Amino acid sequence: MHQYLKAIGFGDISSKRELNEILTQVEDSFTQHDLIFQDDEMDFCEYQKEFGAGLGIALCGDMDIDESFERQYYYPYFIGTGITSYADVYIERRMDKESYVGVCEEMKVGINLIFHLQNVVEYLKERQMTKHSIKYSSVTLSGLCNGGTILLPVLKDKEQERKQQEEVHNRMMLMSAARTGDPVAIESLTMDDIDTYSKVSRRLITEDVFSIVDTYIMPYGIECDHYSIMGEILELQRIVNEYTLEEVYVMKLEVNGLSFDICVPVKGVMGDPAVGRRFKGNMWMQGRINF
Repeated sequence: MHQYLKAIGFGDISSKRELNEILTQVEDSFTQHDLIFQDDEMDFCEYQKEFGAGLGIALCGDMDIDESFERQYYYPYFIGTGITSYADVYIERRMDKESYVGVCEEMKVGINLIFHLQNVVEYLKERQMTKHSIKYSSVTLSGLCNGGTILLPVLKDKEQERKQQEEVHNRMMLMSAARTGDPVAIESLTMDDIDTYSKVSRRLITEDVFSIVDTYIMPYGIECDHYSIMGEILELQRIVNEYTLEEVYVMKLEVNGLSFDICVPVKGVMGDPAVGRRFKGNMWMQGRINF
């Protein structure tokens, strides 16, 4: 059973029989259906069924010439809104199945963000038509969380916010230069990291770490597309899973200068979320390439 079914409101599923009933419903009464040619006898097929606004289950497999569908795998999905990044994205196929991950080289966070690709069929069609390089405009990221904690915001005045934005911009410029091999930029980044470590070590003696660190995103666990995050809540709404009637929060977060939506069950959140407060949790990152 998929670990993140709970994130979209299927937390009470306790048996494989219940799961198979839901997957059969996805196949029989789908919201969206896409397929793409693989060879003379088989097409790659994807069924999607929405169980709430922007959230649902996708079912992928092979369809033969007799239109008989053979299920390969399924996954819960949550479609984000807006544009998260205009950075370069590279797509790689997983070794074990017709599933793809994207690698987004976003300078704002300082690491390559790896996400599960949601619009696989659209990507494969673009690849078949262009044959060579695929042109895209941006990427929209989203996340599934099984739970999390609400934290109060860090108090900052306008001058501190302006200074922080300036520092982020300067660091992005240095990282861009360092990637081209600029030795001065590499040395500057190294010295900045040493200074930051020294300042944080001194402050931790008398302060809590979450009053020092405003937001963060970093890899979590052994899966490449899992992250531990803490971000400021920009927008908040409740959505009901139409099948289970469970409520989930949909939050738009600002994390290290990036904005993306996450989906988390109401009963899995500790604290009272509100715009301006912070959310801390672990998430499975998904994304769509905007062609």
